[in-house]
Amino acid sequence: MATKITKDMTIGEILQINQNMAGVLMAGGMHCVGCPSSQGESLEEAAMVHGIETDVLLARLNAFMEAMEK
Repeated sequence: MATKITKDMTIGEILQINQNMAGVLMAGGMHCVGCPSSQGESLEEAAMVHGIETDVLLARLNAFMEAMEK
């Protein structure tokens, strides 16, 4: 079963699960993956700051995780 990414997880936690998700985040407009703030900022908080729809980004991250499990 794939790990479920949630909006409460920090960018740092998400990248610890799979570093390749940096590409998914960046493609979605989240170019702060290397920023020190991303280590303590939740996905929801970071999306809000960058004007990105959290649910869309979350769906992309979880689809990526499901594809990796196959």
